[in-house]
Amino acid sequence: MELYLDSVDFKEIEEAFKLGFLTGLTTTPTFMHKQGIKDIDGAIVKLSTMVPILQIEALGDTAEQILAEAERQLALGLDPKKTVFKIPVSNEGVRACKMLRDKGYMVNIHLVYTLAQAYMAMAAGATYVCPLVGRWQDQGHDAVALIQQCVETVKKYNYNTKIMFSSVRNAEHVRNAIAVGVHTVTVPWSIMKNLTNNHFTTIGTQQFIRDTDLMTVRVKDIMSSNNPLVKTNTKVFDALTLMTDSGAGAVSIVDEAGQLKGIFTDGDLRRSLKAEGQATLDKTMQDFISGTAPHTIQDTDLLYDVVNVFKQTQVDNLIVLSAGKPVGMVDVQDFMKRNLIG
Repeated sequence: MELYLDSVDFKEIEEAFKLGFLTGLTTTPTFMHKQGIKDIDGAIVKLSTMVPILQIEALGDTAEQILAEAERQLALGLDPKKTVFKIPVSNEGVRACKMLRDKGYMVNIHLVYTLAQAYMAMAAGATYVCPLVGRWQDQGHDAVALIQQCVETVKKYNYNTKIMFSSVRNAEHVRNAIAVGVHTVTVPWSIMKNLTNNHFTTIGTQQFIRDTDLMTVRVKDIMSSNNPLVKTNTKVFDALTLMTDSGAGAVSIVDEAGQLKGIFTDGDLRRSLKAEGQATLDKTMQDFISGTAPHTIQDTDLLYDVVNVFKQTQVDNLIVLSAGKPVGMVDVQDFMKRNLIG
């Protein structure tokens, strides 16, 4: 089934055709008017360079006028093999269709609302017949049934015509188009770009990304370059200043040789303030070094291993070591934001 974009917005046209597989573009004078385009010929020429096939309006009161308008547009530099002339269905319209088809030009008979109109277009050799589903449904009619009848007529009588499902208002219309077996559908970008969306697909994709990260990403790949260190003789006030400046919830305590001795966290601060009040600010980091070594991980550890350490220790911060010395820290909140910890 061919897939056309229904638009005249140059930005969204560029975005949509990056998909790489759209058949072409359908436009209308109404689209151009709403877009504020005044130079219709200039817009048509520009669009013809942007898309594989361009479907444009050829209007006139008589078949001869319609033919003349189509040839005038071709004279702008359009490629007849890549241009489809859209003509509203009427007696003059289908007569013009036959004249254009005899010259080898492609034609889309559109604004079709009945099977009889569609039949006349097929008999005239229309390349496309285009019922407007959304508009017909707005009037309370079973437009999908009309589309189905058109598809069956093409098949039954072996017409060399493609039925185009147009006036698409929602994703359900696209599903209808596929289900009834139309040959082509033209869809606004606002609907087309969301056709691949599904809540369960999003959840599944996130799960795959999460599990892949756990098994392939190492601590050094996500660790911040920020590595707040304090010496054992650093005052609490100075440690707090460093934590504030670095945006960290903890700092690593090291000795003069840079060897890890402990960790000072905002939780340690709160507990000390509750127990000793303002006197806490006169303490040094040495006062917060316990007999238990702080929890550490290696910068080469996989995220999978880090998650297990967080779950086992129930701490908020893990010090990252490389060659035995602290090189950074990871926070459990960062892992929760990445959905690596439930």
